[in-house]
Amino acid sequence: MSTDARTPDDAQDYIDAMARERGYVLDYHKVMARHDFEVLQATDTLVRAAYLAPRALDPRTKELLFILSLTVMRAGKGHIQSHIRVALDLGVTSQEILEAIEIALPEAGIVAFQAGLDAWREVVGADGVEPTVQVHQGGSGTGG
Repeated sequence: MSTDARTPDDAQDYIDAMARERGYVLDYHKVMARHDFEVLQATDTLVRAAYLAPRALDPRTKELLFILSLTVMRAGKGHIQSHIRVALDLGVTSQEILEAIEIALPEAGIVAFQAGLDAWREVVGADGVEPTVQVHQGGSGTGG
């Protein structure tokens, strides 16, 4: 469909269909639907072939791989969280997701891992063990 022939309803219908099929849409999907619908469709065709279409890997495994790869690439927290939520909807446990994120440690290091962990923590509501002795608060720093 050419940009000239599309209507705002086409873009809205496309975004709604993406949301139903994927369980999420990202900000770039929304912006591209309005401003370059053809490129969004082309990008979506690739994503459908590699990620959404039934193939040898089951959807749960694909989500774990997506979570890991997004963590390693230091994607935005919201992007990682969207895949964590889809994985949980598919029955992946929070522990399985954590273990996938932990694989980032040897390959991408503590900084990438912490970003993935923080995204996971917020989605699943995980908390930590607080020290009972006086200590400087480290936040989510980069130290080991």
